[in-house]
Amino acid sequence: MQLKLDTPIIELHRHSIARLTSAMSRKLAVALAPAATKPNVDDVTVEDLLNYFPARYEDRSHFISIDKIEDGMEAAVELSVRNAAGMRVGRTRDPRKPPLYIFEITGGDAGRLLKPVMVKWFVSGKNAEQILGWHEDRFKRGTRFVAYGRWEADNRGTLTLKLAKPEELEILPPKEGTLFEAEANVNDTDELEEDISDPTLTTIHTGRVPIYRKLGPFQTKRLREIMNAVLKNIDHTTIIDELPKDLLERQGLASRAQALAEIHFPPDSVSITEYEMFRSPAHRRLIFDEFFWLAFSMQLLRGQREKEPKGSIIEVTERTKKRLKELLPFTLTGSQKKVVGEIFSDLKGDKPMNRLVQGDVGSGKTIVAFLAMFATMDNGYQSALMAPTEILAEQHLRNALRIFDGSGYRIELLIGSLKAAQKRKVQEDLATGDIDMIIGTHAIIQDNVKFDRLGLAVIDEQHRFGVLQRAHLRALGLNPDILVMTATPIPRSLAMTVYGDLEVSTIDELPPGRTPIKTVVCGEDQREGVYRGIEREIKLGRQAYVVYPLIEESAKIDLKAATKMYDDLRLRVFPRLTVGLLHGKMKAAEKEAIMRAFVGGEIDILVSTTVIEVGVDVPNASLMVIEHAERFGLSQLHQLRGRVGRGSDQSYCVLLTGDKKTAVAKERLGIMEQTSDGFKIAEKDLEIRGQGEILGTRQSGLQTFRMANIVRDLDILVAARNEATEYLTRKRLSPETSALIKQTRAYKNVRLGSVG
Repeated sequence: MQLKLDTPIIELHRHSIARLTSAMSRKLAVALAPAATKPNVDDVTVEDLLNYFPARYEDRSHFISIDKIEDGMEAAVELSVRNAAGMRVGRTRDPRKPPLYIFEITGGDAGRLLKPVMVKWFVSGKNAEQILGWHEDRFKRGTRFVAYGRWEADNRGTLTLKLAKPEELEILPPKEGTLFEAEANVNDTDELEEDISDPTLTTIHTGRVPIYRKLGPFQTKRLREIMNAVLKNIDHTTIIDELPKDLLERQGLASRAQALAEIHFPPDSVSITEYEMFRSPAHRRLIFDEFFWLAFSMQLLRGQREKEPKGSIIEVTERTKKRLKELLPFTLTGSQKKVVGEIFSDLKGDKPMNRLVQGDVGSGKTIVAFLAMFATMDNGYQSALMAPTEILAEQHLRNALRIFDGSGYRIELLIGSLKAAQKRKVQEDLATGDIDMIIGTHAIIQDNVKFDRLGLAVIDEQHRFGVLQRAHLRALGLNPDILVMTATPIPRSLAMTVYGDLEVSTIDELPPGRTPIKTVVCGEDQREGVYRGIEREIKLGRQAYVVYPLIEESAKIDLKAATKMYDDLRLRVFPRLTVGLLHGKMKAAEKEAIMRAFVGGEIDILVSTTVIEVGVDVPNASLMVIEHAERFGLSQLHQLRGRVGRGSDQSYCVLLTGDKKTAVAKERLGIMEQTSDGFKIAEKDLEIRGQGEILGTRQSGLQTFRMANIVRDLDILVAARNEATEYLTRKRLSPETSALIKQTRAYKNVRLGSVG
């Protein structure tokens, strides 16, 4: 019986997969389920397995010699073990914590025997000594293995690879005539699943080799063997092309069956360079698939939304514009005026607005939203603004009351911490229409909240709220216009894809008169000078942030922890100053209390984790020190930096780094010194770190890609988006489009089963 794409993984052992038992089939299904976003392991199929793509490829016929490796280079190297042993470190650690060890391998190759390289990783936990013994058995003298990662020179000039996961190392069979051949004993590991290899499969472990990330108990070698067996046994006629034939021909795309086979085992006819650059025919087809289905489903949703009847028509009259000018205490920037014009055009239209306003930190997105809310209220409709935290909602309320003072409109706050009687009163007045503008948190979208005539809903910090929350908010009113804001700037072409169901407006100009924040990178040897700078600012009546990447001390990573450094700063460094602590593990009420105290000037120095990345304005805060800045992404550093510079005083951001910085880290931090342009920073961050973390797709509810990268694959993205537009416009009534719509409704990977 041949395999099919829909064959359950738990049944895979029935299809002649060598050494794959019923128990191991279930383990494979369990490991695959999260990657396939399937909560039920019984639903995990062969298709999900084949969609577990290689992380990279190795040409094992042309390994780089270690004498050719430079400091900071990322490379795969074939090594022979010279020495391997574990040793205890950190003897001064808290005795209540388990001991910490480091396992080191000294290895060499034929090109550099006299000056070997080192591979090392930490081992801890109650079974640490047992694990060390297992590693020593695995890496006996003479054992051949492949080590991949970023090689860095230590203080002695020895190239060292520091691993987070030792399973990334792949043990190879010994070669005849190689160094230490007589001492090699890889048979000692035969009982270990990941090191067993079928002799008949030798060819798939040599030459061009796919490298997979560990999947549950399955390491790359075993996954390679399973993938090979599946592709040999599968009925290729069941791998159906879901894209129209004319599209495949027009774009020159490989068949889906060919793409799935070649993505795992590259043919000799395609250069390994094309695979390394994600430009092989297999890569191009699979990347195109991801982009096309996303673009098609987003455009389909937008088309359906635009057909919905609009609950309110907003007239932006000359009277409204005149009143706005009278209320505004300053002149808008050219960029703000342009975006306001786009929003007003939507408000006046007969289709529900669904617009994203993106802009740099401090670009004035909130005032643009307030103007839209005023126009809505001036037409007799209610408006709502939802923020991710109570303290930020309170800030929006204060600003709204200040700007709209004398307008005659009633503005109220709705947050979780209000007393029950206050909540009931606000809810009653919202339902009767006595409240014109409501500002709050997710409390606004509770089932017991009713509006009289909701015309506009504004959502602050788009990446903190999911698509479902937006939909729920829309359902509360008469299909209101929706305006979302984000302070995470990304290039417009990318924003149009990431937020494909939204129109995109960009504020790319900062208000005049803002004093640029001075950013400086400092090493550990300058720490005392940094502390003196903090003292100087506080003596001048200002406040400071000190940000750390971790909450509690980590045994495995040499990073200063917020809790430990909080105690050190308040007891030793600044005993005469008031030091506060803020982190994500605190209860909401605790966090709110700390931030209120800081805003009120009761705290001189706020020690925090990245929980302040999206926060309130504290105009008196003029200095931010970011510890271990090399561990943060550029966009995150920029967001953090934006917490200062809100007042008229000169503000500073100090990026404090450890003694050791990689070449990439140095380049990244240098960019922070050179520019304060959030869009330029985001572009660079996308280049360096990729799209996932920057765009926050998991937080926003948008699709995450298995293979596609919106920066690297922009040409494929444009082609896919154009094809989607073609089928939903010029070919809207064709049988091909009907089939695509039907498939989109059923296509689980784009998470749009509710479409239509």
